[in-house]
Amino acid sequence: MCGRYVMARAIGDLVADAGAVEPEEELVLRPNWNVAPTSEVPIVLERAVEDEARREIHVARWGLVPPWAKDPTVGSRAFNARSETVSTKPTFRAAVKARRCAVPVDGYYEWLKPPADAPKGTPKRPFFVHPADGSLIYFTGLYEWWKDPTASDGDEGRWLLSCTILTGPSPETGTGEATLEQLAGLHDRLPLPMDRDTMDTWLEPEKLASADEAEALVEHVRNQAYRTASAWTLTEVGTAVGNVRNNGPELIQGLG
Repeated sequence: MCGRYVMARAIGDLVADAGAVEPEEELVLRPNWNVAPTSEVPIVLERAVEDEARREIHVARWGLVPPWAKDPTVGSRAFNARSETVSTKPTFRAAVKARRCAVPVDGYYEWLKPPADAPKGTPKRPFFVHPADGSLIYFTGLYEWWKDPTASDGDEGRWLLSCTILTGPSPETGTGEATLEQLAGLHDRLPLPMDRDTMDTWLEPEKLASADEAEALVEHVRNQAYRTASAWTLTEVGTAVGNVRNNGPELIQGLG
């Protein structure tokens, strides 16, 4: 799964790295070393503008709110989407056909459970998972627009943009690749990263006609996820990251 991550890049740097156009309006985005569900986060998406795909950066709420939701609280439980069922689950099946995005992150946090024979009360150990070369990760994502039924048409805040991150099974042990072995032991779920070619395909704004087409595209993402993740490194960090009120670059500093 992915329940906490880091996004500390400036909008200008993110625009350049993602190959997006300059935002038409000023985007306000502060560095965040402890992003939690319901936070405002940047996403990368493409729209068809005059028959051409236009790549853009938007700010969305992390936790997908489908258009049919009565209120946005449902998003607090939909910050991740299982890739195995995303094309059939009511919350996600429309978005995967037409509203796909990438969620850029500097890295994410995961907690390692203590071994079964550890003394009672032994805490989980947090790790910061990030590319070894300091580059960005682009997670596979979906987005949706939700309209507040209680707001007037003239209310600029009546529309809520939200997003989710797709996950898949973690690598199996026995691969012989050091990082994948570590990820296999860290958690049984993995947020799905994309290389640049896969991201280009995922972001194409054309609408898919069927659940089978959507599943084929998701499978394409899964097929390259481990290769992309193999370039990551895992750094054990302090327990302060467990409190979302703590937020600063010291959270990603390795122990010792």
